[in-house]
Amino acid sequence: MSEDGDNDLARFGIVVGGGLLAAVFGIVIFVVVPGSLAELLGVLVTIGVVILGSRAARDYADSAYPDYNVAEVAVEGPITRDGSTPGPIPGGALGATADDVVEQIERADEDDVVDALLVKLDTPGGQVVPSDDIRNAAADFDGPTVAYATDVCASGGYWIASGCDELWARRGSIVGSIGVIGSRVNVSELAEELGISYERFAAGKYKDAGMPLKDLSEDEREYLQGIIDGFYDDFVERVAEGRDMEPAAVRDTEARVYLGDEAHELGLVDDIGDRSAVEAHVEDLLDAEVSVREFEPEKGLAARLRGGATAVAYAAGAGAASVFVDDDHDFRLRY
Repeated sequence: MSEDGDNDLARFGIVVGGGLLAAVFGIVIFVVVPGSLAELLGVLVTIGVVILGSRAARDYADSAYPDYNVAEVAVEGPITRDGSTPGPIPGGALGATADDVVEQIERADEDDVVDALLVKLDTPGGQVVPSDDIRNAAADFDGPTVAYATDVCASGGYWIASGCDELWARRGSIVGSIGVIGSRVNVSELAEELGISYERFAAGKYKDAGMPLKDLSEDEREYLQGIIDGFYDDFVERVAEGRDMEPAAVRDTEARVYLGDEAHELGLVDDIGDRSAVEAHVEDLLDAEVSVREFEPEKGLAARLRGGATAVAYAAGAGAASVFVDDDHDFRLRY
């Protein structure tokens, strides 16, 4: 039997053995010892223990006898620091948690058997600094990094892709949105109709710039536009550097989104292909057969159930966005 076959057999033995040990432990602790009054609960708890024990055994088997050489990390949904909804929609985790994604990339980089990194992108964008943290982690990975877009790779998602060695997309993928938009709600006329007045108590000329209860002065408008221009200049420079493009060519996209084929023609995408084509390309890069393991954080059932519908609502309604919110104002800045 080959060495790979021996490793597979050893991994299988560890997983089965761990599951059986967990089952015996659960039966003894939760069924035999408590007596008949707790038998039903004991059975349920035993099932949980078996699942946890099997998972622990599997993780140990993966560590002792690895059967992968490429890591995959997914960035899906709106990108935020903690995975919460960026905006007025309440709720728990629904998008990409930047700290988790960074931790997964760093864990893959430290894994001695990982030779390359795949970054799966299906995101309309997200907050500026969290997106940049993921980009930096991908750029620092020691080995080939290939990003591939599934449905959407826009704004902060494209920012991340520009930190990878290559970007692949499907023909129907939506790619681009290299731009910035600022917005504010102006309810000053409504407030006046309701008899609500705004009195300013602030230290600093621009402290309340963007406050929705008052009209913007030309000076404040110029100040806020300057913030947007600064973010846009940085966005263009980082994309041009990462994609080896001229800044003027990036600006010429005018923050439009493109389907995969057109994005490829413009140089925004390196190649067109599905997941299997990407894996075949990585095999050529490594000159070795590829086996991919997805690195992901542990998520509880509640976290998985939360926000399924709101994720779709946010992606459709908020667009490709990286959101800047100043607590003192109501001015939102989006990539």
